[in-house]
Formats: sequence, structure tokens, C-alpha cells
Amino acid sequence: MMKTIRLKVTTPERVVLEKDAKQVTLTTEVGEITILPDHVPLLSIVVPGTIEVQEKDENTVMATSGGFLEFHDNEVTILADTAERADEIDLERAQKARELAEDLKKNKRMHDDEEQFSMVVSRIDKQLARIKVVKKYRPKGLGNTAISKD
Repeated sequence: MMKTIRLKVTTPERVVLEKDAKQVTLTTEVGEITILPDHVPLLSIVVPGTIEVQEKDENTVMATSGGFLEFHDNEVTILADTAERADEIDLERAQKARELAEDLKKNKRMHDDEEQFSMVVSRIDKQLARIKVVKKYRPKGLGNTAISKD
């Protein structure tokens, strides 16, 4: 029997995904990593990007805006600020949110307030991750029927 990893992806609002996986690939503060069964214990910061979960018969891809991960004893827990599966993301809404954040970033007064500026940059990163997941991983026939929070 092939070893698996017990995966749980959770946000403050809900458990997004809980299942066994062959491997989990995601972006951390030190770059993209892949966790396989029997990986060394790990604590890491997750940055905005994708979480790719390879299962026995299918793959699940999510966009995340960041968070933390803990791995030990073939169990990985990802505590994400936000996490959405590709089929949950409204592409048009994500693109509009990114454009709005880009406009805010161009505002000269915004650069004077470092905290506000970093929040806008973080919002742009989140929307770019969402757009990437939809464009790259959503099945072509799926429409934008999902409701999504920005």
C-alpha cells in the first residue's frame, strides 16, 4: 500500500479540504516546496500562491493568500488566511478586485502610509494567485457561477 499524507486546509471561516494525498506542493517564504510522505517535520510561512494536492486519481488546486503550515507524522495542516478551490473562484470578480487594488497602489498618498500600502500589495498578490489558479487549472467548460469573498 502506498503511503499518503493526511492533509487539512483550513481558514478562519471553514475547513476547505481534508483528505489523503500523495503529495502537496505550495509556495512558502523560501520558495515552492513539495511535501511527500515521510518528509522531515516542517513549520513554514505560506505566501500568496497555489496549493496543489496530488491524490490517487485526481488533483485539487487552490489559491491562497498566505498562512502557515505544519507537517509531522505524515500529517500536514495548512492554516490559511484564505483558500479557494479553482471551481469556487469568480474570475471576473478577481480581475476587478486586482484592478481596483492596482489603482489604489498608484495613488501617491498611499505610498506615505506603509501599512496601508502593504495591505494593498497583499491584496494584489491574493487576486493574482486566484486569477492564476482559475486560468491554469479550472476545467474549460466551467463558468463563473461561484460566489467569492474578496
